[in-house]
Amino acid sequence: MAVDPRQVLAGVLTLTMFVMLGNMIKRDHFDSAHHGLASVAKGADEPWKEDGLTLKPCWQKPILEEADESQGFVTFSLTNGPEYHVSQISDAVVVARYLRATLVIPDIRGSKPGDKRNFEDVYDVEKFIASLDGVVKVVKTQASELSARNLAVVKVPNRVTEGHIADNIEPVFRTKGNIRLVTYFPSVNMKKNKEKTNTDSIACLAMFGTLEPQTEVREVVDSIIDRLKTVSRKSNGQFVAIDLRIDILEKKGCHKNGGSGSKSCYGPQEIALFLKKIGFEKDTTVYVTQTKWHSSLDALKDVFPKTYTKESIMPMEKKDKFLNSDTTEYEKVIDYYICSESDVYVPAISGLFYANVAGKRIASGRTQILVPENIPTSSAAPEDFISHYVSKKNHFAYSCFC
Repeated sequence: MAVDPRQVLAGVLTLTMFVMLGNMIKRDHFDSAHHGLASVAKGADEPWKEDGLTLKPCWQKPILEEADESQGFVTFSLTNGPEYHVSQISDAVVVARYLRATLVIPDIRGSKPGDKRNFEDVYDVEKFIASLDGVVKVVKTQASELSARNLAVVKVPNRVTEGHIADNIEPVFRTKGNIRLVTYFPSVNMKKNKEKTNTDSIACLAMFGTLEPQTEVREVVDSIIDRLKTVSRKSNGQFVAIDLRIDILEKKGCHKNGGSGSKSCYGPQEIALFLKKIGFEKDTTVYVTQTKWHSSLDALKDVFPKTYTKESIMPMEKKDKFLNSDTTEYEKVIDYYICSESDVYVPAISGLFYANVAGKRIASGRTQILVPENIPTSSAAPEDFISHYVSKKNHFAYSCFC
């Protein structure tokens, strides 16, 4: 029986193809293992990386016995923006739990006198209460009998410890019966504790399981993210979010070009150079937290034409409420969630916003946080600039998720 040469050739080609495919699969496996922090999503010469594994909560929800509850109240206010709110909530819940006190839903206060909003204007109040069910008793409004005369103001350091509560807060609470907490921040401290503490589970729940934006705010965040993904077709819908606010840069003295080495903040031209050096191409979509366009952003837009602010990307019908109000509270919350959910996050400014956005990203497996320390003079790999919070796993979030 004669053999058709074309069949022989087809068989050889098919066998060769399977051998090559097997080698590719094997090579890809070792490459993924080698990269460790993140594997290449599109190609070895491109900066987009896959997210890390989604972590699961390590804590168990502590249950409060009803009989152990005190009749006293803990009140407080949220101030300065969502990056502070997360920490203020955590400290208040830890203190209320330790004292077996009832926690009063906080109001939200801006930087200007009289600038006050209700909690539910920004956050989902029902979600907040439900998440703390069985942990601390929560009420929506302050009891009528509470007044300045029977409400002691107590300053609380961020990441408050049981020892501090026992020595400095509990005696005041036992004497007065009710307290108003004011959290202060001696430093930006979001690093993982060397050893687990009794308050870790409560702090983890409060920090990562209680705050969600209310429905309308969530819809605005989602609409902006959808628009950013739509204009990012060439990068598979991926975009970079940069915390870059001109007023903060000017206050920190960083609104200048030039210089080298590790700094606390970076200007638009430095960020443009950084992104370009680590491989981001001209058509990369970039979101900046600066609300309205500033001429200094031209240096970034010259390199990355698809650079957007909230004003340029937010749906027109939402601008009056969320951009043109007397307060910047909504703007800060929108930025916080977009930076937490972008494909890549670049903090041009160090501080608590960076630290708490990093924590939220770690908790959801979004580990592509690139810090522009020591901006390279030549091409470099993005993984060389992964945040120490991720590369060293030293963020408090790693105490909460595993």
